[in-house]
Amino acid sequence: MSCNVGGVDRVLRIVAGLAILGAGAFGPLGWWGLIGLVPLATGVIRFCPAYTLLGIRTCAAETPAG
Repeated sequence: MSCNVGGVDRVLRIVAGLAILGAGAFGPLGWWGLIGLVPLATGVIRFCPAYTLLGIRTCAAETPAG
């Protein structure tokens, strides 16, 4: 898995994931709030399977080591 989630995208995913989880825990979403784990996880690991399928890449190009 190579990185396909960039810096701003990553921060937005983590914030949105935490907000959805919070709304599930303390607000009206209830168990539906667990869907917040998806953007949170993709932000933390910097990889989004949907981006791969759609050919999207928001992170900078990786330079080869060596």
